[in-house]
This record gives sequence, C-alpha cells and structure tokens, in this order.
Amino acid sequence: MKKNILFGFAACGAMLLSANVAKAQEAVVIEEATFTEVADCTDQYYSEKGANWFIQLGAGMELPMVDCYKAGPKGQNDGKRGITAAYGVGFGKWFNPYFAWRFGVQGAAYHWDANNAYQKAKFVNANFDLMWDMFNSLGSVDADRFFSIVPFVGVGATYSWDFNHAYVPINNGYRKDRVWQIPVSVGLQLRFRLSKYVDFFAEGRFQAYGDTFDGIAYGSESIDMNLTAMGGLTFKLGGKSFKSFNPCAYIGYINQLNGQINDLRGELSNCSSRLAAAEAQLPCPEIVAVECPDASAPLMSTVRFTINSAKISSMEMVNVYNIAQWMKANPDANVVIKGYADKDTGTAAYNLKLSERRAQNVYNVLTKEYGIPADRLSIKAEGSASQIYDTNNWNRIVIFSQD
Repeated sequence: MKKNILFGFAACGAMLLSANVAKAQEAVVIEEATFTEVADCTDQYYSEKGANWFIQLGAGMELPMVDCYKAGPKGQNDGKRGITAAYGVGFGKWFNPYFAWRFGVQGAAYHWDANNAYQKAKFVNANFDLMWDMFNSLGSVDADRFFSIVPFVGVGATYSWDFNHAYVPINNGYRKDRVWQIPVSVGLQLRFRLSKYVDFFAEGRFQAYGDTFDGIAYGSESIDMNLTAMGGLTFKLGGKSFKSFNPCAYIGYINQLNGQINDLRGELSNCSSRLAAAEAQLPCPEIVAVECPDASAPLMSTVRFTINSAKISSMEMVNVYNIAQWMKANPDANVVIKGYADKDTGTAAYNLKLSERRAQNVYNVLTKEYGIPADRLSIKAEGSASQIYDTNNWNRIVIFSQD
C-alpha cells in the first residue's frame, strides 16, 4: 500500500515538475502597469469593409481667370471674364471619421472677352481629392452632426477643346486648338446632414493651371486659374457610421487572468516545495497524499462581446479555439456554454435573449467549424439576472464550465 501511495505521489510530482516547476519557483508576477503604460486608451475608429462609400451629384458655375486683353489706354487685363454653368459627379469613401478620398469629374463651357472679341471653349476635368473633416478631427466624433466644414486638396487632369479664338495674339503669343493640363486645386466644402443617407453640400474650388488653359500663351502672366462654386447632394451608401474600440477595455480582464495565473504558479511552487520536503524524508513509514492543482487549468477561456452584440470578434475567436482544443484533448468531458449580458443596458427580457444568442453563436462555431459533437455541449442563457464581475461592461461574456 505504501509503495502504491509513493508511486502515485511521485507521478503527481513528475507531472507538475514537467509542466512548469522551474518557472513556478521564479514566481513571476505581471503587474497591471505593464498594460496601462503602453496602451493608448482613446477610442479608435475604423470603417468596416464596404461601408462609408458615397456618391455626389452637383451643379454650379465656373469663372475662368485667363488671358484677357483689350487695346486702349488701360492696357492689358481689361477684358471681361464670363460666368458659365458647370456640372459634376463624384464618388469616394470615408476610411475613418477624419479623412476621405474622392474622385470627381466636372465639365463646362466657359467664355471670356479679349481684344473686344468673344472667346469660348469647353473643358472636362477629373480630380482626385483628399478631404478632411475639421469638426470630427478637432472636436468629438459625431456621425449625426448637422453641419460640418470639410477642406480638401486635389490634383487632376483637364482636357480643353473647341476653342473659338477670335483674334491673333500679339507680342509673339501663340494659341492651341486642344490642351491637356494637370491642375492642382484647393477647396472648402460645407456639408449639411439631411438624413442618415443624404447630405446637402456647397463647395468652392480654386484651380491653378499653366498659361495655356485657354489655349493661348500671352503676356507676362504664367498661370491661368479657374474658380468653381457648386452645390448638390451626397448619397451615403449604407449611411455614414464607424466602428470603435478602446484598446484599454480589456486591461482589467487581462490583469484578472494574470492574477489567476500567478495563483496557479504559487500553488505549483508550494506543491513542489512540499514534494521536495517529502522526498527528503524518504524512506518514511507513511506518506501523506498531497492534493495538487490541475496543471492543465481547463475552462479558463472566456468569450467577450461588445455592447448589444452577439458577434464573435476575431480577437475573441482564439478563446473559442482554445476550448475546442481542450475538448478534443479531453474526449470524455462535456461543457456548458453560459451566456451573460450587463444589467446597465437593456431590459431583463432583452438581455436574456441577447445572452442566449451569444451562447448559441459560440455553440455554432464549436460544432460547425471545430467539429465538437453537439451532444457534448449545452447552452444556458443567464441574461443579466446574475453578474460575474463587479464592472458591468465585463459581463458581456460567455463562460464555460464542465457538465
């Protein structure tokens, strides 16, 4: 009998020693400061795939600022510039609440007077713009804000044609019938929210060209310019909203797990010391069996959820995987999946349904993706009637226990 007890004790000790006796003796402690010092605790926003695209349709006016000449005592630049109608279309995407890109096309016929003669042409312009939401950047992020100011900068390509040059420039000037140019532009958009899916916008754009935007290079001026004022509607595909997360939300939970790990390390270290003391007394008339903690520490994994959601995030999917691997390594074990919700949000009836959906989603992943037999799993919806943690938002959780 004593021999059997000795062999049992030695087997228990060998298992613990092979698991982590050396590291347990070091008694490594992970403190909460390790996480709070390196994490940025501000909310981080991101756009989900396929979200926050928009289409813009607009109309307005063009004012070309090009070479104008009128003979007479007043000299150059006394010709008149004409205002004409312009039309535009664009599409783009807000990749976070602060910045967006936009590709737009606009076109118009424009005219001006030079040397007492009427001049005209047509042009089409394509621009790629980088847009900045000032209010979201300098204040708080608000997808429902009624009014926003959005400056933008851009670069593009312009094609001008159908020139009607009614005079021949003097002083060695020259003219073209078709012109390609690459303008740079700056602008300011005023945005007014009409609904979740539609905004009204009014914007002005200033573009700078080379001297031949009007097909004419003349005089000492080396830059032509164009001013555009346009208004229209922005159609937000799927609305404009962003997901957010706080990298510090799980610090308390991580520290709690660290505490559990350190407790287990302490128990292992204590068991190792008692084992060493028992071996020092061998041979002995009697050996008292020592109850050792389970070195595998099963069912420590939990699955956490965001508010009002039963979707398992990619960050939490690893915990579902750990439970699946543990169940494969312990084929005789059955597991209860318990879902919870925090009591500060939602009614008790709603939270009960929400906790059931959370547990059901974990059940579906274990059975369908990891092949765990359904008869080894059961679901229990706890709702918000009982709270595992004192901090309520930690209770958006699924935990596991052996049946």
